[in-house]
Amino acid sequence: MDCGSGLLLLLTRRMRDLGPGQGLLVRTEDASVPSDLLDWSRLAGHEFAGQTEQGDDGAWHVLVRRGDDGTTLAAGVDSAGPDAVPRENPGPGQGRPGSGQTDTTFTSGSATPVGERLWIYTNFHCNLACGYCCARSSPAADPRLMPLSLTEAVAAEFAALGGRELFVTGGEPFLHPQIAETVAACSSRLPTTILTNAMVIQRGARRRALESLDRDRVTLQISLDSADSDLHDRQRGDGSHARALEGIQTVLGLGFPVRIAATWFDDEPAAGAAWTALLDRWQIPEPDRLVRPVARQGFAEEAGGGEQVTVDSLAPEPTVTADGIWWHPVAVTDPVMQVADAPLPLAAALDTIRDTVAVQDAARREGRRHVFRCA
Repeated sequence: MDCGSGLLLLLTRRMRDLGPGQGLLVRTEDASVPSDLLDWSRLAGHEFAGQTEQGDDGAWHVLVRRGDDGTTLAAGVDSAGPDAVPRENPGPGQGRPGSGQTDTTFTSGSATPVGERLWIYTNFHCNLACGYCCARSSPAADPRLMPLSLTEAVAAEFAALGGRELFVTGGEPFLHPQIAETVAACSSRLPTTILTNAMVIQRGARRRALESLDRDRVTLQISLDSADSDLHDRQRGDGSHARALEGIQTVLGLGFPVRIAATWFDDEPAAGAAWTALLDRWQIPEPDRLVRPVARQGFAEEAGGGEQVTVDSLAPEPTVTADGIWWHPVAVTDPVMQVADAPLPLAAALDTIRDTVAVQDAARREGRRHVFRCA
């Protein structure tokens, strides 16, 4: 690892476990790391206590001591200021769309300040096995269900911390056996958006779950990659386009606010004009249209496609799963982007993220060679 591939986040996590004056010893075989740690220590308010020369095993050892006052750089720092992110995050539902969507333009916007938005993975199994799924979801995936009691605790803490919105995703959230109760626990605290493929909501218990949700507090973000079936079915499976259209009509007919999201590789065909025209016919407001690039995570990483994402290139969108807390919803299969090993408490994990971003932004403001965030 180096400071551009996740080491910075790991260092920040470990340093927060130490008391003032305690030391963290880092062994590295990357020649860039010792000098980067010198800069990181200064920017983060820690002491660079020294390093060894490269040994016969090809490694350097660097000792950093936590600052005497034990404070963190992020105190009082806006972690989503104008220098907080070089470009909008790829991924499900991030940011607010801009206007003038064209065939090849991905949705862009400002980074969301850490602490305003929280993602919750309710489950990881899905009725589809999309070739670009960042979470490796499929019918065969381990469900890894988020227990209802845990969701309630997460939503309560996040609301108490001043959070403003919750996003419920998966997997396909409507496969969670307690999805109605789960969403109710979230929406009773904060406005909630559910990400869904809208293919399993037509009848039975899932239809009843959908109908029970609060239309004033719940938005559905539905995946639709193209106006016709060609691209959508190629990426998501034969017949999925027709069922998605049926689901969208159902949700609109029930009076829910709806957002429509498409996911494209950089070289996808010029499908944007037809997609936009279809959403115009449905009268979907432009702020509720999202076109996102594929992130090279999960299944897309195995296929070698999509946009490379790291802690440096992704503005954070804190994300909770049953297994812990992560930097961003597209990175829940990437151990380098894990912020905490347990889903609670949230406060310490959010502080770790703020500390990491604050160091990144401090380096940018100095006009230095930007070690921590590669554009």
